[in-house]
Amino acid sequence: MDVLVIGAGITGSVIARELADRGRRVLVWDRREHIGGNMYDYVDEHGILVHRYGPHTFHTKDKPLYDYICRFGQWQDYKLTCGAEIKGKFTPTPFNFHTIDTFYPKEKAEELKKALKSYFAGREFATVLEVLQAEDEKVRGYGEFLFAHDYSLYTAKQWGISPSEVDPSIFRRVPLRFSYEEGYFDNEYQVMPKTTYVDWFKNLLEHPRITVELRVEALTRLSVEGDKLLLDREAIGVPVVYTGALDELFGSCEGSLPYRSLRFQWHYEEIDSKQPYPVTAYPEAEGYTRITEYKKLPVQKVKGTTYAVEYPLTYKAGEGTEPYYPVLTAESQEKAACYKAMADKIPNLYPCGRLADFKYYNMDQALARALAVSKEIVSGLT
Repeated sequence: MDVLVIGAGITGSVIARELADRGRRVLVWDRREHIGGNMYDYVDEHGILVHRYGPHTFHTKDKPLYDYICRFGQWQDYKLTCGAEIKGKFTPTPFNFHTIDTFYPKEKAEELKKALKSYFAGREFATVLEVLQAEDEKVRGYGEFLFAHDYSLYTAKQWGISPSEVDPSIFRRVPLRFSYEEGYFDNEYQVMPKTTYVDWFKNLLEHPRITVELRVEALTRLSVEGDKLLLDREAIGVPVVYTGALDELFGSCEGSLPYRSLRFQWHYEEIDSKQPYPVTAYPEAEGYTRITEYKKLPVQKVKGTTYAVEYPLTYKAGEGTEPYYPVLTAESQEKAACYKAMADKIPNLYPCGRLADFKYYNMDQALARALAVSKEIVSGLT
């Protein structure tokens, strides 16, 4: 073994392949019973392809990243459309002029669309925060309506706080469209596998110098002592790529980093369609945030429909839940920086990925980060 990689998700698997292609013998551990991390998918008992850990579509503006994923499998174009149910009516998200037509009388809708185009002249979209802070009363009122009936409620459930505690400033990047254009992302490349994500991961990890071992709890064998990594209580000198929660590697000695987790409630119904969009938010519903209908992700010609209802909850290590989203506050990022400083003192430790970096990554961002870390490791080995 020349390199040990903890985690067989996109970050760990890409690094493993990059190092194996450069002549290194790589051992990959994952505590789950499967490869693919949170991108893991499978065909359920009803013949419908589903994603166990929530919906995943690959999107990027970066052609080299798109070319990279195409090396290990075939992909098909897939433009994700999302929606929300507000006051019993469905509307696309990001919100657009369809939203205004749905919730405003015709005359007022036309006035509002005209006001938005005038106030944000020459722009295709603005952030919700900009709309909320607009001097024009009509424009500002639209932002207040959306904040009251969608953003504050959804965010409160997602992050486990009261709607009154939701600060509008967190929506600096949430767009509103000033057109009838639909689609969740604007990236040039928006794709899903022609078969499955798992097939793609199998191709990625299929290499004579890669060994994958599943159901391995790395932290029962890997530990830190000062500026050294120990494997089975003996110092280990080879590079170790760690993609798990960084605080847990250090025994949470500076306190636990906060993550949000999810509980999925799975359903199957003998109906053709559950909702108009494959991924739909339900801000006004009790307890859950969204529903993903998998026969539409990608489109599958099957009988009936399988869907998952998502309930956010607080992640606690050792309770069988998965850490999904880092809770980014000034306090948590200061704590994460402390753990990062501790990791930097260990020369052969390479923490990376959403959990270890304590950052929210889309798949293309995780891929780019993995490729960068691979170069760093290769540079250190030569």
